[in-house]
Parts: sequence; C-alpha cells; structure tokens
Amino acid sequence: GKIEYKDAVMSYFENSPAVLKEVSFTIKGGEKIGVVGRTGSGKSSTIMALFRMVELTSGRIEIDGIDISKLNLEEFRGRLAIIPQEPVMFKGTIRSNLDPFDIYTNEQLWNALELAHLKQSVLESEMKLETPIDENGTNYSLGQKQLFCLARTILKNSQILVLDEATAAMDLETDNLIQKTIRTVFKDRTMITIAHRLDTIIDSDRVLVMDHGKILEFDTVPNLLSNPKGAFT
Repeated sequence: GKIEYKDAVMSYFENSPAVLKEVSFTIKGGEKIGVVGRTGSGKSSTIMALFRMVELTSGRIEIDGIDISKLNLEEFRGRLAIIPQEPVMFKGTIRSNLDPFDIYTNEQLWNALELAHLKQSVLESEMKLETPIDENGTNYSLGQKQLFCLARTILKNSQILVLDEATAAMDLETDNLIQKTIRTVFKDRTMITIAHRLDTIIDSDRVLVMDHGKILEFDTVPNLLSNPKGAFT
C-alpha cells in the first residue's frame, strides 16, 4: 500500500493548463493521509490520477514500486476502493448492489452489512438481501446509500482506500458512524481522505495541503499547527 507520486503532471485536455504541477510525495503503507485545499487546488485531480481516470502528461505514480501506468487498467482499478461524495446505487436488489459479480458468500455480505451498521434494518425487511432497490437508490436516504457504499468497500477488502469528501453531505451522526467503522475495519490499510470538514481528517497521520495543483505543506497535524502562519493553520 505504499504510494509514490513522482513529478506528476496532469492536464484534463491536450494543451490545457496543468491541474497537477510536478507533484511529488510519498505515502507509507498503512498511513492515513488527509488532503485539504480550496476548490480548484488539485485535491480531486490527485485522486483521478491515482485511478487513471486521466493519464499523466509526465511523471509517474508508483504503488509498492510498480508504475501503475504499466498495469492492466481493469485489474488495477479492481485493487483500489473508493467511497465517493455521491453514493452510487443501481436498480436491482441489496444483494446485486453489494455483489454485482456474485463473488461473495451470504456470510460475507451479512458481515459487511453489520460493520456498515445496516444489518438490523435489512433483517427487518421482508425480503432481506433480495429487497428491491429503485433506480439510483431513491427508496433510501442519502445517509443509508453512503452506508451501502461503505459495505461494498468493506467487501472489496482493498489495501488502498480513498474517501472523496465521502461525508460532506452527511449529517454528523452518519458521518460519525462511517468514521468509526473506517477506523476499525481499515486500521492497517493505506487511506487517503479528501476532506470537506477539517474534523474528518484531524486525526490523520499526516495532512497534505494543496493549492493550484501544487503541494503547499505535507506534515503531521501538530507540526502544521506549530506554524501560526502556515496554510493549514
């Protein structure tokens, strides 16, 4: 789970300005990293580069010493997990939303639901795992949908987890549930959290502060706060 950005430059279109400008940093395996910065600072672009949604113009990103641009895209993305800002659900059933490729056992599905604080509500529904889900999950609240996305992520069991402002639109109670589960289930995994609320990332091992596609600061929270004129402070 070690991630290294090496002079990463990325543009969304050919001949357009770079949104990442020679970004270099290293995340140790199992480290919890918070990423903060104003709108347009390059936070989400950093993650899009990691998932190869947009390929780098120059430089490279390595995971455990392997250049990710050399890997089969489908297989590579299958090894990463993300809880996005907008939870994604499909028309189908709870089972098909958690396990669309029919990979996991019933026991694994129920365990993931329990860890995501959904087991009781699913048990109370008449059809349990076969409970229908409407298009875009409209028969569930935003908070419930995000918990289903959390359950899906738990099932994936990836070594690297990204949270892209995953709790930005959540009420504090759901936010706390998600944070508590993540701290327990993913305690030994590499985690990158793009933060909307500072309290979401305040207990990170280190915080990356970005501005206009560059790194302003990257250090522990106490070290960053020790500089009264620093960007994070």
